Amino acid sequence: MEAGLRIICFICDWAFPEWSIETPPNVSVIQVKCIGRLDPIIILEAFARGVDGVIVVGCKWPDCHFIDGSLYGERTIRLLKKIMALTGLETERLRLEMVSPIENRSLSSIVEKFIDDIKDFGPLFKGKEADKELLFNLQAAEQAVTWSRLRMLSGRERKLTEKVNVYGERISQEEYDRLIEEALEEEYIRSKIYLITKGKPASVEEISRRIGVDSFLVLQHIVTLRRKGLLGVDRIEGYTPLYKALEVG
Repeated sequence: MEAGLRIICFICDWAFPEWSIETPPNVSVIQVKCIGRLDPIIILEAFARGVDGVIVVGCKWPDCHFIDGSLYGERTIRLLKKIMALTGLETERLRLEMVSPIENRSLSSIVEKFIDDIKDFGPLFKGKEADKELLFNLQAAEQAVTWSRLRMLSGRERKLTEKVNVYGERISQEEYDRLIEEALEEEYIRSKIYLITKGKPASVEEISRRIGVDSFLVLQHIVTLRRKGLLGVDRIEGYTPLYKALEVG
């Protein structure tokens, strides 16, 4: 087991008796009422602060004390893994482990197995120039999941995929996954634009070079951000507008 890795374990109050919760010293255990209540921002913030791995331990359905809590927890982890892939962060650093009261498993063995599986990745931040880019990407991911579009789509997954609309239509799981992936990528890029211009005003070309996205697509995202009241024109230099993020709330 890699003792140097910093690990956080979020565990449902109902998954293990409190007296049985034992983990290695490099693991911080945070008990929650239900993993379905976990906010994805908390996990992204943990990674941004240098945590090397996060494991979430919940109850298997239908053992969930809150009936559907485990299903909501699974949805949150799926969303997080998709956005982690966009940031360049190894998705294996986040794991969801579901347990049942009838299983003879210890929390310590579950966590130790997780640490052993990710030990080859090493520390998240390695003291290199690439750390700055990863941190920026994680901050953009945090910003993206705070915006209502992703929360709305994520919160309505079961309604969209399991129920028919007024026209008798239902979205397939594959179609929903495509929609959420498109929304994730778009909101992630917009978050990068927002964060860049929050630091100082920037032109379309400057933003394009910084995030590696075609300038025409950058301009399209800028139009959307301006329409939402998140971005404005700070000034015009020659014929080039410089955009600045607007404070919200």
